[in-house]
Amino acid sequence: MNNKRKGMMIVLSSPSGAGKTTLCKKILENDKNISMSISATTRPKRKSEIDSKDYFFYDEKKFFNYKKNGFFIETAEVFGYNYGTPKKFVEEKLTKGHDIIFDIDWQGTQKLASYSKTDLVSIFILPPSTKDLENRLKKRAEDSINTVKKRMLKAKAEISHWIEYDYVLINDNLELCMKNIQNIIFVERLKRHRQFSIFEFVENLI
Repeated sequence: MNNKRKGMMIVLSSPSGAGKTTLCKKILENDKNISMSISATTRPKRKSEIDSKDYFFYDEKKFFNYKKNGFFIETAEVFGYNYGTPKKFVEEKLTKGHDIIFDIDWQGTQKLASYSKTDLVSIFILPPSTKDLENRLKKRAEDSINTVKKRMLKAKAEISHWIEYDYVLINDNLELCMKNIQNIIFVERLKRHRQFSIFEFVENLI
């Protein structure tokens, strides 16, 4: 049986520095049926980032013009900058049966759930400790000391939303955490409501 299915929106959320971006990259390397959702942002580009690959970097005028015209599924403001998920990219992928992974925060996750709860699989990544989280942010060396402090203050508020997610994992071992995410994706793909052809198959059986 060629059991086609609809794609999923797979969300990885965590405080900055807990490893979600690294995990997203590893998942993409190991599963060719998953595409990264590329968000638009008004945040300045970091040295390690590439425009149109990591993010679409827009100025505020362009971003809000797109927002006004319904270009985004969801938008959120984080640390004074705006982020948004382009609607057309997501809808085309889901219809073709491709999964999309999102590196977004709890605000974006709530809005994706409002857009389509049945297509959403949400995973929250926790750091082993706050000290470990702070060390990771400092080691990354892409943010100023002041920004690191702001991110640490924000972390507790972000972690408080863990209970809103379908799955919660502690990233104290990167490879094990990745394997657990892969297991979640495998099981979610098999859920009944995502299988397009299973209903017709069962009808033929009975």
